[in-house]
Amino acid sequence: MASIVPADQRRASGFFQTLAITMAVIIVLGFSFQFLMGRSTLAARPLVHVHGVAFMVWVGIFVAQACFATRGSMALHRRLGWFAAGWVVVLVIMGCWLTMDVVQRGTTPFFFQPQHFLIGNPLTVFAFAGLTAAAIALRKREGWHMRLHICGLTAIIGPAFGRLLPMPFLIPYAYEIALTAGLVFPFIGMVRDWRKTGHIHRAWLWGVAPVLLLTPLASLIAQSSAGDALYRAVTTGHPGEAIGGLAYPAPPPGFGG
Repeated sequence: MASIVPADQRRASGFFQTLAITMAVIIVLGFSFQFLMGRSTLAARPLVHVHGVAFMVWVGIFVAQACFATRGSMALHRRLGWFAAGWVVVLVIMGCWLTMDVVQRGTTPFFFQPQHFLIGNPLTVFAFAGLTAAAIALRKREGWHMRLHICGLTAIIGPAFGRLLPMPFLIPYAYEIALTAGLVFPFIGMVRDWRKTGHIHRAWLWGVAPVLLLTPLASLIAQSSAGDALYRAVTTGHPGEAIGGLAYPAPPPGFGG
């Protein structure tokens, strides 16, 4: 028989279930909007589709886990959790692979510097993996477990916001704004904690810190000699070699016209 979650924990999980569903809705809206606007099509190369399916599977797992926890089916929650742990590895591989592929093809979105994109994107995936691993390690401490999972998804929700925000008009801070927009969800959690208990759970602080550090760290590496060397190593022999690592690519034909 599935273990039953105490009523007070079930109410807490209900809040996180709502937060998880809201994050999932933002992600679906972001990518659906891109499709409806004609900026992405089903004609994209297979790697793009595999990448998209892999990350959408995670969104489904994320929402399902929140629902299982809320309804009290903790046995199913735990079984799916071990599958999810393995799926994180898939996401790290796909995130890094597609980033390199885009930079090599010279198709980095024109509101990002390719070198910054090459470094910043994998860093967000690594932050997600680290926070998710910490959430799994602290699975017996529910307060930490749920909050760290929210922060983990926050680290990779930037692309969804990037498809909803007017990114071309946010240059040169488009990357930073898209990344930090997702912090609205941990902030909502902090406000909820403060109103309910009079203090902010430490898990939020530990979970938000890596996300906040991503912006300066990505910029620091991108503008260093190490960033230059990495960009050359990735793009040499590919169309992306013709694009300066710290130059903004030309906008698509007709943009702004």
